[in-house]
Amino acid sequence: MNRPIARRSFIGGVAATGAGLGALSPLARASEPLAAAGAGPALAPDTSTYPPVRSGLRGQYPGSFESAHAVRDGDLGADIAAHDTGEHYDLVVVGGGISGLSSAWFYRKALGRDMRILVLDNHDDFGGHAKRNEFHHEGRTILAFGGTMSIESPFPYSYTAKALLAELGIEPRTWEHYRREDTYKGLSGGVFFDKESFGRDAVAPGYGALAWADFFARAPIRADIRAELTRLYTAKTDYLPHLDPIAKAEALKRISLQDFLLGPAAMKREALPFFAGMGFRNNKRVDTCPAYEVAHLPIFDGMEIAGQIRMHCDEFHFPDGNASIARLLVNRLVPGALPGVHDQESIVTARVDYTRLDLPGAPTRLRLGSTAVHVAHIGTVTAATEKAVRVVYMRDGKAASVTAANVVLACFNNIIPYLVPELPDAQKAALGEASKVPMQYTNVLVRNWEPWRKLGVRSLMVPNGYHTRVGLDYPMAIGGYASATRPDQPAIVTMIRNPNQPGLPRKEQHRAGRHDMLATPFETSELEVRRQLQRMLGSAGFDAAQDILAITVNRWPHGYAYTYDTLADPDVPEAERPHIVGRRPFGRIAIANADAGAAAYTNVAIDQAERAIGEVLVSRGLT
Repeated sequence: MNRPIARRSFIGGVAATGAGLGALSPLARASEPLAAAGAGPALAPDTSTYPPVRSGLRGQYPGSFESAHAVRDGDLGADIAAHDTGEHYDLVVVGGGISGLSSAWFYRKALGRDMRILVLDNHDDFGGHAKRNEFHHEGRTILAFGGTMSIESPFPYSYTAKALLAELGIEPRTWEHYRREDTYKGLSGGVFFDKESFGRDAVAPGYGALAWADFFARAPIRADIRAELTRLYTAKTDYLPHLDPIAKAEALKRISLQDFLLGPAAMKREALPFFAGMGFRNNKRVDTCPAYEVAHLPIFDGMEIAGQIRMHCDEFHFPDGNASIARLLVNRLVPGALPGVHDQESIVTARVDYTRLDLPGAPTRLRLGSTAVHVAHIGTVTAATEKAVRVVYMRDGKAASVTAANVVLACFNNIIPYLVPELPDAQKAALGEASKVPMQYTNVLVRNWEPWRKLGVRSLMVPNGYHTRVGLDYPMAIGGYASATRPDQPAIVTMIRNPNQPGLPRKEQHRAGRHDMLATPFETSELEVRRQLQRMLGSAGFDAAQDILAITVNRWPHGYAYTYDTLADPDVPEAERPHIVGRRPFGRIAIANADAGAAAYTNVAIDQAERAIGEVLVSRGLT
């Protein structure tokens, strides 16, 4: 760890060529064809013109959020002098994530392909949290997801969401056709036990695959803690025998997993570190997650509990996660942006022509690097004029304005009160109620995955680690793209960090994690990646200085949409929930995002887009 990091120098989150880049493919024009993994040599697109290949600090990177923070802090607002572009649109969408792109799609479907639509996004790439990472090495293109990873949900997809996927050419039930699970045959999940918490560093394979007694026998932990964990996972005890299944469910909704383990389950506190680093639904931690939400764990096998949460929809995973959904939407909205694309296979290796996203005269335009800073009605809120709303945005340090008949705010709820100061106070308060869940998806290109094979694992849970989940990427082949099939091939290791730390109330954990993430430079994240992979894989021959080829840190301080829980949130009627009050239409302005559905899933983002466009049509008397 004391060896210098000479591979690359990172400036503003964009990798600059340097002495250590010899292993990576030469840079070329963005018009060069994209090679599938395993195909012949291909040149990587230029980092200056092709956002997916940019490494270093990505996600909400430096330069993408400062204008929004200035709005929040009162440094930018209604009095800003903005250049009037003279542009007028039928619809302006603030936010180019899946909800914003879906809003443009639904609007155009309702009123026709010639509708004038402008989508503004503060990042250099579209998709919001659905972010594509590309790596190019020795003639191969290797893809990874930098945020939203899969089509899945704990509740069934709506007709609207299913229909949109079908229109885009996505068939979730075909996922099994593309999976290549034999790639990791013989490998299992595992746990990395760290010396600070468990006495020594060691990987224990077989989590969920071996009998629990055999698994914990492999763990480098004290005999009494081993016995305690083995009891919890194998005893099949009813810890609430005096309650019926419905009453058990209600009781588990009102107690955290930590309090359940230390209370009814009578677990020794010394065993708590095994659970402390786990992230549960909406990345709650052991002290903020209601026990009911994890009643599927083996610990509860001896208890009959009513109405347990299950996954209901078909799952589908693209190599770049749900970025392919965003790319398919852009393909439909902006003709020529992704030539030759028509379905879930052709999208995977397609390259976006970013020069076509914002062409003058095009019906739908996508303007990147543009942060909305003020949205206001022109005249009164009830004015029924064509130029009903003025939108001011910052681009390249300069303010510009456009007008629109309607605006959909598909950005984060907590910035909306600052963008639209004329909103009613009650609605502003509701929009600021939730606290987004900070998340970090770090993708590491490694020279090979031989150490994982030697250890017998494909993924690791890392209680108390900097990254708490680490694993090899999904093995799959789709549309001419194939992930690594042999241990001697380069591969992606995905490392997931949730900076929330047990000990604070849930929303305070989110805020503390967000502040920590924003204050952490890339150099710190890189060092933590090197240190953690070395500790986990070093015994199997991994050398961080030699085997790490590239790192992309996708940080999302404002990450997952906040979901309510039965511990910290009041039990109020649905109509009084903050997300319902906050998403009310305001004149010609509507709100669409996952926050407005209080659930961090792609189908929710789509459903909220359809709702918002319905409100837009009503505001203009077009229904």
